[in-house]
Order: sequence, then C-alpha cells, then structure tokens
Amino acid sequence: MKQLLSFILISFSLIDANGQAVVLQKKEAVNQALTENNQLQIATNDIATAEAKYKQTDAVFLPRLSVDYTAMVTNNPLNAFGFKLQQQSITQSDFAPNLLNNPSATGDFSAKASLMQPIFNADMLAMRKAAQKQVAIAGFKKQRTQDYIRFSVETAYNQLQMAYEMQRVANDALQTLQATYKWVKDRYDQGYVQKSDLLNVEVQIKAIETQIATAGSAIAEYSDNLSVLMGKPIGTLYTTDSLEMDLNPYETTIIPDTRNDYKAMETAILAYDDMMKSTKRTMIPKVNGFALYQFNDKNAFGFGSNAYLAGLQLTWNIFQGNEAHSKLNTQKLEQKQIVLQLKNQKEEDTKALAKAHQQLSNADFQLRQYKAAVTQAQEALTILQNRLQQGLVGTTDVLQAHTQLAQQKMFYNQAVTMHNSTLAYIRFLTAQ
Repeated sequence: MKQLLSFILISFSLIDANGQAVVLQKKEAVNQALTENNQLQIATNDIATAEAKYKQTDAVFLPRLSVDYTAMVTNNPLNAFGFKLQQQSITQSDFAPNLLNNPSATGDFSAKASLMQPIFNADMLAMRKAAQKQVAIAGFKKQRTQDYIRFSVETAYNQLQMAYEMQRVANDALQTLQATYKWVKDRYDQGYVQKSDLLNVEVQIKAIETQIATAGSAIAEYSDNLSVLMGKPIGTLYTTDSLEMDLNPYETTIIPDTRNDYKAMETAILAYDDMMKSTKRTMIPKVNGFALYQFNDKNAFGFGSNAYLAGLQLTWNIFQGNEAHSKLNTQKLEQKQIVLQLKNQKEEDTKALAKAHQQLSNADFQLRQYKAAVTQAQEALTILQNRLQQGLVGTTDVLQAHTQLAQQKMFYNQAVTMHNSTLAYIRFLTAQ
C-alpha cells in the first residue's frame, strides 16, 4: 500500500499555485505563438537575409561607378613628363635634354570617374539562380518551423491540462479522506477503533497536503513553457479547457514528399547544381565594358585638361591552379551529403510515424481499460466505505481503495493526454 500511495502522491504534485490565473484556450495559444514566437522571428529574419543576399547578385547586370581625386608630386623623369603630357601643357622647352633628364618637382592633381558595365558573366548568372533558391529554402524552413511551434504549443497545453486534472483528482481524494478521517476520529473517540487506524488516515492526509503545498511550481513551469512559446514574459499562470480526448480525424497515414523540410532539402540540392554550374563556368571568358573620364591639372582642384577612355575587356582564366576542379569536387560531396540526409530523414520519419500509430493504438486501448477500472474502483470504494461504517472492514482496506481509485483516475488522464499528444505528433509528421 505504501508503494501505491507514494506513486499516486508524486502524480498529485501538479496543483494550483496561489494567485489568479489567466484563461487560455489551445487555439488562442497556437495563434499567439505563430505570431510572436522568437524562433519564427528568427526564421523570418533568415528569409530577409536570403533576399538581401539575392539582391547583391543584381551586380551581374548593374554598372559600377566610382569617382576619385588624386594629388601626386614627383621628380621621376618619366612620370614628370607624363604629368605634363596629361595636363596638355607640353612646350618646346620641355624637350630640352637637361629638363628631360633632371626635372624639378612636378605635381599633378587628377579627378577621375570610372564606369564598369558587366556584359556577359556566365558564372555569376548561375550563382544568382543559386541565391534565388536560398530564398525559397528559407521560406520552406519557416513554414516547417511553424509546424513545429504548433506541435510544441499543443504538447505544452496538453501537459498543463494534465496538471490541472491531477489537481482535481488530488482535491477529490483529499476531500474523501477528510470525510473518512472524521468518521474514524469519531469511532476512535468512542473507543471502537485503534489509534493506528486513525494515524494511518492522518499520514495519508498529511502526505497529500504536503504535496499540494509544494506543487505550485509544476503548473507554473508548464505555464512558463507556454509563455516562452507565445513570446510572452514568464510568470503568468494559465488555466486551460478541461482535458478531453481529441476526436479530430487525421486525413493521411503517410508522410507526404511535399513536407516543407523535405522541400527545403530538395531545393538545397538544386541550389548546389547551380553552384556547380557557376564553378564550371569560371572557365568561360567574361566580357565587360569600361569607361574612364579624367581631369588633370598642375593646380589643386583645377580641371584644365580632360580626356576619356572606353573599351571592352575579355577575360579568360585558362588555369587557376586547379582551384575550380577542387571546388567542384567539394560541392559534389556537399550535395551528396544533403541527399543522404534527406534519405535518412525520410526513413527516420517513416519509422517514427509507425511507432506513433502503435502508441496511439496503445493509448486508445488503455483509455477503454482505465475508464472501466475507474468505474470499478469507485464502486469498490463505495462498498468498502459502507462496510467500514458497519464495522466489517478496517481502515487499511478503505485507504487502499482510495489509493486505487486515485491511481486509476490518474492513469486514465495520462492515457487521454498520451492520445492527444500522439495525435498532435502524427499531424506534425504528416504536415497536416
């Protein structure tokens, strides 16, 4: 009996904390979490980051324009003559051998505007497609995160419902024991029962009262879990709907290939195809246009001379030290890694779904068994209480019946919670 009593008292540690609690429905908790959860905000930021990186690839089409201003001084013969030539200030005397060989300090102030216009860069075009797929990957990850948050909220809410059901069972047990104690105390005062019988009842009452007094942290913990999921400050206590079996049907018994995390991995595989195309295309010649407009003057902020330069540049990287080949091999291995991870994930999820269906079947069987057991235990307790008042049984038999009834009620509530949580997990696995 002591082992049964200890077992049931541990389960009775989920009792109401002091203070007024906030009423919270499951649908409200899910909606709040899908709006304010920190993980979802991170996922949203990941999408924005991927979009920003994709915008960076606009550089494959858009020109680059830069402006700079340079001040220089030199007595180098070649540069000094070049400065004067750029300033369009060459005179006949500048060709004197002595001045050409030994020029004085010559200054040049140059303002320059440069334009680079991409025309054909095959590798960057492929990389742009890969960056676009990263945006889609981030979107799929966010949608799967939403599925996970919904499942987490439902699980936490089920736990809180279970806690309140354990509170109710404990309070019912305490009230019944107190009534039994009153009767035994009266009989003891009259000298009809031994003191050990009275002490047994007192011990069981005090044990439950001790558990009730120290159990507020359990509901507070489950409430805090919900607060974190909903993006709210911790410290608020929530009351829930009564614990009832989830009767909502699930539409499929297989895991769809279109599940968002699968789609994210499949898109990542395709993104690697684009990255490998980009690596291969580094061997293809690149064509870019350029233009330069320049002012030169011997005085600061002077613009006495101007000139322009424009043209096309073809670049062909014929050999890059085997870098492209090694990079391509690395990308192939990384892509294979994702392929293997996807295959393994599907196998694990298929196994988990089969296990969840078995667990659901077990929970449903237990529900039927424990429902009948509660009815029988209640009837047994009523009979023993009547016989106790007639002096036909001892208090130990009645206390055992109390423990048995509370235990069966707890088992029934656990089975309901297991049914609901398993059903939520099946919906999570099958992306419903």
